[in-house]
Amino acid sequence: MADEVIVSPMPQVTIAGRPRTHLVLALASLVGLAMFCWPLLVDVDADALGHTTDAPLAFVLLLPIVLAVVLAEMADEGIDSRALAMLGVLAALEAALRPLSAGAGGVELVFFLLVLGGRVFGPGFGFALGCLSLLASALLTAGVGPWLPFQMMASAWFGLGAGLLPRRLRGRAEIAMLAAYGALASLAYGALMNLWFWPFSLGEGTALSYVAGDPLSANLERFAVFTLVTSTLGFDLGRAITTVLAIVLLGPAILAVLRRAARRASFAPR
Repeated sequence: MADEVIVSPMPQVTIAGRPRTHLVLALASLVGLAMFCWPLLVDVDADALGHTTDAPLAFVLLLPIVLAVVLAEMADEGIDSRALAMLGVLAALEAALRPLSAGAGGVELVFFLLVLGGRVFGPGFGFALGCLSLLASALLTAGVGPWLPFQMMASAWFGLGAGLLPRRLRGRAEIAMLAAYGALASLAYGALMNLWFWPFSLGEGTALSYVAGDPLSANLERFAVFTLVTSTLGFDLGRAITTVLAIVLLGPAILAVLRRAARRASFAPR
C-alpha cells in the first residue's frame, strides 16, 4: 500500500481566534469609534481647540486595551513569548521605516507591512501591530501629540482588517486582494485622520465647516467634500499608491519570510 502524504495546515499566530479576544477587540473598536465620531453625535463648540484635552485621555484608555488584547490571548494559550517577540520585531521595523518615508504627497512606507503582518498572523496581531507601530514611531521621531491616539487606533484597524480577509487565496490572487485592500484602507485611514480634527479646524461660516446641532447627514456631506478636496486628491492617493506598489513588489517575498518564520517558530495553527 502506498504511503499516504498528509499535508498539515500552515502554522500561524492568531491573536483573535477566541471569544474573549473577539470581545476585547470589539470593545476596543467601539472606543475607537467614539474617539473619532463623538463630535457628529453631540453639540460641540467649533471654536474649541481640537482634541487637546480629550486626546490624552484617549491615549491613556487605548494602551490598556491593546495590552488586554495580548493578555487575553496569553491567558488562552494562543500567544507565547515567540509571538510577542515577532510582534516587537515587526513594530520596530515599522518604527524604523516611518522616518525613511518622505511623507510628502502621501509617500509612506508604514502601511504595507501592517497589511502583510495582519495577513499572516491574524486580525488580533494586526490590531496590536498597528497600534504599537505608530506609538514606537512617534516616540522615535518626536511625533507625540494630540493626534497620536487617533493614528494608533486607525492603524490598528488597518492591521485588523488585513487579518480578516479570506484565508484561502494564495499567489497572484492573494497579492491582488492585499493590494486592493491596501488601497481602500489607505483612503479610509486618511478620512479617519481628517475626522479627528475637522470639526475644530475651519471655524464657523465656511461651506465645509462643521455645524454643531446640524443633522448628521448634513455634517457628513460637508466632511466628505472637505476630505475630497483637502486630502483624498493629495496625501491619501499618494499613500494608497505607495502601499499598493510596496505590496505588489515586496509582498510575495515578505509573505514567504513571515510564513517561514511562523513555521520554524511552531506557532499555533489557525
